[in-house]
This record gives sequence, C-alpha cells and structure tokens, in this order.
Amino acid sequence: MKGMLAGLILAGALAAGPAFAEGQGVTDTEIKIGQTMAYSGAASAYSVIAKSEAAYFKMINDKGGVNGRKINFISLDDAYSPPKTFEQTRKLVEQDGVAAILNPLGTPTGLVVRKYLNDKKIPQLFIGAGASFFGDYQHFPYTIGFQPNYHIEASIYARHMLATNPNAKVALFYQNDDAGRDYANGFKEGLGSPENVKKYVIFETTYESTDPTIDSKILALKNSGADVLFMHAIPKQAAQAIRKVAEIGWRPTFYLANVSASVGAVLKPAGLENAKGLITAAWLKDPNDPQWKDDAGYKNWLAFMKQYYPDGDLIDGLNAYGYTVAQTMVKVLEQCGKDVSTESIMKQVANLDFTPEMLLPGVTVKTSPTNFYPIKKMVLQRFDGQVWKLFGSAVGGAD
Repeated sequence: MKGMLAGLILAGALAAGPAFAEGQGVTDTEIKIGQTMAYSGAASAYSVIAKSEAAYFKMINDKGGVNGRKINFISLDDAYSPPKTFEQTRKLVEQDGVAAILNPLGTPTGLVVRKYLNDKKIPQLFIGAGASFFGDYQHFPYTIGFQPNYHIEASIYARHMLATNPNAKVALFYQNDDAGRDYANGFKEGLGSPENVKKYVIFETTYESTDPTIDSKILALKNSGADVLFMHAIPKQAAQAIRKVAEIGWRPTFYLANVSASVGAVLKPAGLENAKGLITAAWLKDPNDPQWKDDAGYKNWLAFMKQYYPDGDLIDGLNAYGYTVAQTMVKVLEQCGKDVSTESIMKQVANLDFTPEMLLPGVTVKTSPTNFYPIKKMVLQRFDGQVWKLFGSAVGGAD
C-alpha cells in the first residue's frame, strides 16, 4: 500500500511537470526567451515577425546585451496548430528552460497554453494577437497582449461606417475562431445597440484557416446585397478575398482587419490595384509610405534592416511589427536592471510608458497593474493602390 501511494505521488508530480525556481532561464550572462511561431502552415507569412525579432536581439547582443546579459532567443515552429503549440511551449519551458515566452503568434495558439504558463508562472508576453481576453490580468496575471485589441479596432470601423454611411448594409466575414468572433463582436459593439446590429448587419459568415479557397464565401457575401464588408482573415485568405472581390466586380466599402494589412504579405499577392480603396486602422508606421522617409524612427529601422536583416522585405509592415515588439521587450529588460526574476519582469511589463520608434504619432505603449492593453489607439487609413494613406488622428474604441 505504501509503495502504491508513493507511486501515485510520483506519477502526479511527473504529470504536473517540474517546479521552477525564480530566475529560470537567467544567468549572469544570458536571458533565455522562447517563442512559438508559424514557420509552416496557413499562417506562415507571419514568420517574418520572428526573423525580425531575432535580428533585433542580435543587434542588441552585438552592443553588449541588456545590463550585461545577452538574449538567447529560441523560436520554434508550431504551424499555427494549438496541439503543436502546447507541445513546443512545454519544450521551451521544461527542456530549454526559458525565462519567458515572447510574442507567440495567434489567438487559438495563445489561448491553449495560457493556463499552463500561468500555472508555471512563466510570463506570456506581448502575444501576437489582439483578442480582448489576453488582457485579463485578474485571472491570468502572467499573460499580456500587445497590439490594440480586436474590440477597439473593429469598433473604430463600425463608428466610421455610421458616420459616413448611415444607410449601410453590412456583411461580416471572419475566421471561425476566438479571434474572428472577437472582431465580429467588437464591430457589433461599435454599432452602439442591439437594434443597430439588427438594422445594419444583414449577413454574417465564417471560414476555416485550413480552407484551400474561400471563393464561394465571397460570392455569398456579394449576393447578400451588402454594400459594406468587414473582413478578418490571416494573410492567405485575405489575399484570396481581396482578389476575388475585385474579380467579380463587387465594390463594397471594404474594411480589412489590421492583421492582414501588410502590403508585402497580403496586398501584393492580391494585386495592388485590386486592393485600392481598402480601409484599415493602423498603429505602426507603414514602411511602404514615403511620408516617413525623413522620420528618425524610420531611418533607424531601415538601417537595422539593411545591416541585420538584409533579406527582409522593406515594404512588409510585419517587419516593423517584429522590430517594435523586440524593442519593447528590451525596454522591459532594461527596466528590470539586474533583477530579471519572474516577479521583476511582470512588474516592469505592467509599468510601461514608452513610445517605440515605429509607432504612429499619437500612439504609445502604456500599461499599469490594472491595464494589460499596451496599445489602445489607432489611425484609420485607406489604400490608394500603392501605399496606405492615413486620415484623421489617433482614436480609441470600445474596450
């Protein structure tokens, strides 16, 4: 009986995984930071984010690191598949012994490991997704998002539509997952009331990230009679949709979620002329926009790209995104000083008031112990066939 009890205790301990002391992944000379990213699969266009982050950390290491410590950045492929994400995250935590997980890509992938990382007290920092529940500091104090959450963004589109087209007939099209539903709910919230939702939204449909084509969905959206389209999609399906909408001669007012607004990764494959007139909301300077050519932040980004990531696409906004996340992570580590314990990391993550170089004017990174939404403002912009053109000033939305 005693042996059986000991065996059960041992089995339970193994199932729970090892306990980690403060300072995991940190030595006097190194900080280990992990990440899961879609280097393969439907969302692989986002992999340039990790490549730009790795290049930024190399630049920092070449300058001596942060407070005397070099950053050892370990980024693993999860193919945008939640089961694979869990497997790779456990490897990063339990085998590689990372101090934190930085900017893991995706809503379903971030969600599947959120409880695990919080139970282990491993920071899940600046998730590469805008789902509003990644700001739930009360229940998940080791998890924080980065970009404006999807409620803020989608409600900005809805309010713009109400101001410019009060007789609109709206179709909503989004990925069938938590990210897509968050976007759709944010758009509806931005309409102001359940009565307005019934009045304006005449059609709503979804797609799966694994769908090889979405042509039939685009035809159904057009046939609904809608003259306004809001779409959330990952780059592959976003490019397909933009191209198909143009091919069938449909001309709705087209609001495109910011996650697929990259000129290099989405609009070029879709055809730049096909993308003309698209509206999105931005919080980063578009490296394709000539208005930034004399901007000091843009010049620093450009010099970084040419020296540390020369193969990177200079018109792909995802490279500006990766640069911005990495710059913010370095700011956190700088604020930590010599103490890079879990508690210190999370304290500094919740104490940011910082403006990375590639953020748009009026946009900043600001957090507090009771606000885990680092970026809360965006600027509307319209694609003119070559570049995104900003209009209006930085605005917030429903949070």
